[in-house]
Amino acid sequence: MKEVNLYNTLTKRIEVFRSKEEGKVKMYTCGPTVYHFAHIGNLRSYIMEDVLEKYLRYAGYEVKRVMNITDVGHLTSDADSGEDKMLQGAKREHKSVMEIAEFYRNAFFADCDRLQIKTPDVVEPATNCIPEFIEMIQKLIEDGYAYVAGGNVYFDTSKLKEYYVLSNQNEEELMVGVRDDVEEDENKRSKTDFVLWFTKSKFDDQELKWDSPWGVGYPGWHIECSCISIKHLGEDLDIHCGGVDNIFPHHTNEIAQSESYLGHKWCNYWFHVQHLNDKRGKMSKSAGGFLTVSSLEEQGYDPLVYRMFCLQSHYRKPLVFSYEVLDNVKIAYEKLQKRTAALATDGEAEPEKMSVYRDQFAEAMGNDLNTSQALTVLYDVLKADLSDASKRSLVEEFEQVLSLGLLREEGKTQEADAELTAWIEEKIAERAEAKRAKDFAKADAIRQELSDRRIELKDTREGTVWNFVG
Repeated sequence: MKEVNLYNTLTKRIEVFRSKEEGKVKMYTCGPTVYHFAHIGNLRSYIMEDVLEKYLRYAGYEVKRVMNITDVGHLTSDADSGEDKMLQGAKREHKSVMEIAEFYRNAFFADCDRLQIKTPDVVEPATNCIPEFIEMIQKLIEDGYAYVAGGNVYFDTSKLKEYYVLSNQNEEELMVGVRDDVEEDENKRSKTDFVLWFTKSKFDDQELKWDSPWGVGYPGWHIECSCISIKHLGEDLDIHCGGVDNIFPHHTNEIAQSESYLGHKWCNYWFHVQHLNDKRGKMSKSAGGFLTVSSLEEQGYDPLVYRMFCLQSHYRKPLVFSYEVLDNVKIAYEKLQKRTAALATDGEAEPEKMSVYRDQFAEAMGNDLNTSQALTVLYDVLKADLSDASKRSLVEEFEQVLSLGLLREEGKTQEADAELTAWIEEKIAERAEAKRAKDFAKADAIRQELSDRRIELKDTREGTVWNFVG
C-alpha cells in the first residue's frame, strides 16, 4: 500500500495514516440536511471527501464509507434553538417534511452524480434510526452523562475531563449560538451542554415525533451521526469527515457522546475541508443568493469545471469563488479534455517510464491530498516524451482519483446506461420475488437502495415501472 499522510484536526498536525485494521478503512461523512438544494460551498467538502476516499482505494485500502441524511433534528441554530430546518423547508414550500426530504435528497445525489462524487457504501436517513438513538440516550443517562430537564434530555459536558478536543475554544470564549443569535436555554446546567432528545413540551408544531421514555419528541442533531456511524462501522472509526464549520459544536459533541457511550476513544483521524467564500464571505443558505450546480450549468459551465476549480486549491485553504477564475478554469479544462481526447487508443505502453509519473502522483496525493500538485503531474504526463498508450493509461489511472471526466466518450456513456438499466431491472425482479415471499423488509430495502440513486419505482397493474427523479 502507498503511504498516505493526512492533517489530523484532533492532533493538529500531518500524520502518517494508519488504519485500525490493516488494509481496511472505516470512514464516516456528515451528510446533508435535506431541506434545500446543496450550494457549491457545501459540495466543495463532498468533492474533497470523495477525493480522499478514492485516493485511499487507489493507495490499496479497502474502504467502507457511511453517510447520514439529516431529515429531522437539525435546528436553525447550533445552540439547540430555533426551528427544525426540515420544518422550515416544509413551510417554505407548503409540503410535508418527508416530501421535502425526498425531493432534496434526490437533488443532492443528482448534484453528486454531475460532480462525479461516488455514492457512499451506506446512506442512512436519521429517521430510520430512532430506536438506536433512544438506546444510546438511555445508556448515557444510566451512566451519568445525561440528564432530563424541562422535558428535554441534555448531555452533561461537566462530566468530561476535556470537551474542546477539536478546537482551541474554552468555556469563556464560547458563544451561546454558533450560527444564530439566540437566547440561552435555561434548562441547561452548563451553556456547553447540548440536547440529545427534544419533547413536545418544547416544539409542539414539530411534524415528525416519536414515543420515547422521556415523552413524545425527536432526536437532537448531534446524536444521529454517532449512532449511524456505530451502527454501520462498529465501535472504532478510522476517519471522520466534514466541513470546518462542523468542528464545533457538531463534531465536538459527537466525540463527547460517542466516547462516553463506548467508554474508549472512538475516532483516530478527523478530516475537515475549509469554506468556499465569495465576495460577501462564507457561502451559506442563510445569506441568500447561493450558487448551485444547476445554476452553474444554466450559465454554461460543465459541473466538472467546478470540480477542477476545487482541485486546484488545497482543501485546508479557504477558496474564493469568482466567475473570472471559473472562466479561466473552464478554458483550461476544455483544453485538457481536447488533449486527452486526441490520444491514440493503440500502441504500446512503457511501464518503466510510466512508473516515474505514478510515483510523482502518489507523492503529491499522499502529501495531505495535494490535488494541485497532482494536476501538475497530469499536465506533465501529457507533455512528456511518452507514447500515447502510456499517456492514456496514466490518465485513466489518475482519473480513478481526480474524476474529471477527461476520457468521457459517447459510446462509453451508452454502455454505462445499458449496464445501469440492466442492474435496475435486476433489482426490480429481486423486489418482486421478495414481495411474493412476503419478505417486505427486503422489498423495502431494495426500494430504498434504488431511491438512494434517485430511481423512483411505481407499482402498476402492468408491473413495476421506474424513472429517474431529481
